[in-house]
Amino acid sequence: MIDSRSGIELGHAKINLFLHVTGRRADGYHLLDSLVIFAGAADILHAAPADNLELSINGPFGTALSPEPDNLVLRAARILGIPKGAHLTLEKNLPVASGIGGGSADAAATLRLLPRLWGTQAASPAHALSLGADVPVCLASTPCRMAGIGEILTPAPNLPPFGIVLLNPGVAVATAAIFRARTGAFSPAPNLPSAWRTAAAMAADLTILQNDLEHTAIALCPPIADALSALHATPGCLLARMSGSGATCFALYDTPAQAESVARHLTRPGWWSWAGAPKPFTHPL
Repeated sequence: MIDSRSGIELGHAKINLFLHVTGRRADGYHLLDSLVIFAGAADILHAAPADNLELSINGPFGTALSPEPDNLVLRAARILGIPKGAHLTLEKNLPVASGIGGGSADAAATLRLLPRLWGTQAASPAHALSLGADVPVCLASTPCRMAGIGEILTPAPNLPPFGIVLLNPGVAVATAAIFRARTGAFSPAPNLPSAWRTAAAMAADLTILQNDLEHTAIALCPPIADALSALHATPGCLLARMSGSGATCFALYDTPAQAESVARHLTRPGWWSWAGAPKPFTHPL
């Protein structure tokens, strides 16, 4: 998070340490169970007073988006009622349609930032859920157990220090297409401990769980398997898995320094990577 007096908010990358599809509602929405953390990697949203609502987009992945009315940042602003104008500038540092909640994180950053700018009531979880399943957890932006269709958030186990590498093979994946193509049985919601003392202990427990969307995503987007293989082959990798509906994959390491050292050897044309520590825990549920 950013100082509450500023006109800046971060949309941190979301990582699903596991993701089980536990069922499906009569209306077609899938029920999920996931342990979610956030990385230091983030989009940056700036806001300044203006007569109208305006959005500019820049950054490494800015050309993949357009400031059209359907942009999630503008949709989030409109849900708040737009009592005043604002000029919003989104620095898009995270790849688009990549399984790490970039659009959802941007919407959540908007829901946090504009009420500060306008001096209005804070956004509600209902506002967030109306924008997408990942927006409530991104609004909280803290380690969470996420269930239901994204609206049920409970505290995560106490997490040890560890390092993370994010790796995207340069392809966009449509979440809806992955869910439509998924077949097979539903997975149970696992029991998790109240805390993990070490990164190795956490990874060992997570290894017996899975991302239920991973096989489907690989079938539709084979480069995901290449990214996973590259991560598995790195020294010190404790766990490698796809996040969300892909195509971004992650690996866990004992320390951020180890993750940063590994990431220097994962560069390939068209691939995106980031390495470091999880976002600091600042806002308990």
